[in-house]
Amino acid sequence: MKILLLGSGGREHALAWKISKSSQLEKLYVAPGNAGTSEIAENIAMDINNFAAVANFCVQKQVNVVVVGPEQPLVNGIHDFFESSPKLSKVTVIGPKKEGAIIEGSKDFSKSFMKRHRIPTAKSKSFKNHQIQEALVYLEQKDSPYVLKADGLASGKGVIIEKDLQKAKTALKNLLSGQFGAASETVVIEDFLDGVELSVFIITDGKNYKILPEAKDYKRIGENNTGLNTGGMGAISPVPFANREFIDKVENQVIIPTVKGLKKEGIEYSGFIFFGLISVKGDPYVIEYNCRLGDPETEVIMPRLKSDILELFDGIATNTLSERDVEIDLRSVSTVMMVSGGYPEKYEKGKEVTIEKLDPKTIVFHAGTNIINNKTVTSGGRVIAVTSYGKNLETALKGSYSSVEKVQFENNYYRKDIGKDVITKS
Repeated sequence: MKILLLGSGGREHALAWKISKSSQLEKLYVAPGNAGTSEIAENIAMDINNFAAVANFCVQKQVNVVVVGPEQPLVNGIHDFFESSPKLSKVTVIGPKKEGAIIEGSKDFSKSFMKRHRIPTAKSKSFKNHQIQEALVYLEQKDSPYVLKADGLASGKGVIIEKDLQKAKTALKNLLSGQFGAASETVVIEDFLDGVELSVFIITDGKNYKILPEAKDYKRIGENNTGLNTGGMGAISPVPFANREFIDKVENQVIIPTVKGLKKEGIEYSGFIFFGLISVKGDPYVIEYNCRLGDPETEVIMPRLKSDILELFDGIATNTLSERDVEIDLRSVSTVMMVSGGYPEKYEKGKEVTIEKLDPKTIVFHAGTNIINNKTVTSGGRVIAVTSYGKNLETALKGSYSSVEKVQFENNYYRKDIGKDVITKS
């Protein structure tokens, strides 16, 4: 198989790493990729939201499968673009069409969908930009903390949790007044749920599905989950409290109703679904859907997936996913994200990255790197994900943290408490 993987982050490097191990792989291209993907694939300098350019490349190189890493091309309709072109009809796109990607592209839609199909989620109400006064009155009736969500994609900045009512009101006004343009023309106000978050993933052909390893990520920049939100500072898998009983609840109360609900509503969906969940007193509630894998969760779930991932992609292409097996590595995996100093606010780029020889149980996934003058340099806020296996989470985390010391770039920062909360409680 010839594969084109779209994206440039740690998620894409982890996917590329997994794809590269397949016996079915003939050639792997990554667009645009990063310094890490260049070691195992051919990077292609290309705008992944220029669908005509992506399509022409696929025709030229006779690509069989396009794997879409980030959400934007899916929400913009890359799958639909490929399906509408006769010369691309034999190319399998791993990721839903535009009508399916709406589960991430519109929080208003996803909340309504959950209500229609009785999928457990926080109580909520949506307001349009001409309903500011109504929204403010509704907000006043809620208890602190106040949860506000921009309807559309806002680069991870569209969710606000505020304890102070006046600050929440100001944030609400800013959102509905166009803070994120079209993305915040509608705002969802939802009840706050107190619990522990985790991420569960499936791959589906629209009818059948396979559950992938679950993960827990750490969003805040500071230790003890303090400070600004980020794209993710680390992750662990498995999640100690997500035992068989809990995952059974997730499957029966969340996964099955979601897959059946999409089919019932005539939404053809193939690819990954990311369930952002919160466990409240042992019961799962959906915080959000995503139409792709998470980052940095992919950096811990791909190492735990023992099955050939191209087998699963072929299952989607041939409608035989039900016949494919998913085998999970029983070892624990942790990843610690090393970021540029100043992230998630202002930070410098172009700092040289050096990596010493690592333990065989450790993998370094590049998240924000580039190659300039034959040197690996930083090109983003999140730079390197240091991932390690262990017989348990303690061992895995020990491996990640000892390996962090072997990765160097100026003014780097990482959290020192990834996984400690669940280890303490387990």
